[in-house]
Amino acid sequence: MQTKHTALLLVDVQQAFDHPSWGARNNPQAEQNIASLLGHWRARQMPVIHIRHFSVHAASTLHPSHLGVAYKTEAMPITGEKEFTKSVNSALIGTGLEDYLHQQKIDRLVIVGISTDHCVSTTTRMAGNLGFTTYLVSDACATFDRRRADGKLFLAEDIHQIHLCSLDGEFCTVRTTAEILSAE
Repeated sequence: MQTKHTALLLVDVQQAFDHPSWGARNNPQAEQNIASLLGHWRARQMPVIHIRHFSVHAASTLHPSHLGVAYKTEAMPITGEKEFTKSVNSALIGTGLEDYLHQQKIDRLVIVGISTDHCVSTTTRMAGNLGFTTYLVSDACATFDRRRADGKLFLAEDIHQIHLCSLDGEFCTVRTTAEILSAE
């Protein structure tokens, strides 16, 4: 798996998700696992791609006028790593990412990021549908508690696990950080 044709795709690992307005979150170790994967990719000089969300809504913590659009410390790009910005959930819509992957002959993606049920899931689904061999790292992504319109609360961990279950085997292969790091 670990070749120049396998990219680590970091989706929306941004400071905005530390804002209390997002609510309770699962996987508090996600950023640490992302940092471990990023170090592994860098040490092997494999492709790393950063995706950053720029909301079109001025009040959003992810709007370019807010500090929250900055990358989290654990996921700061370095020189030579490709960056794309998006304003929709999928990193493959309107970004040039798909063309870049084909140009670089990258056919395998290892996806991490925030949030599991929004941009991570949408990007994973599209990548699988576009024919990329796709891995989603279960403990290197996270989401938040959500309330339905009627007020019913759904816990972040339940949402996270349901999305992983729905994606695995259909759009991607779900693996842990340890499994990805030990795969050769």
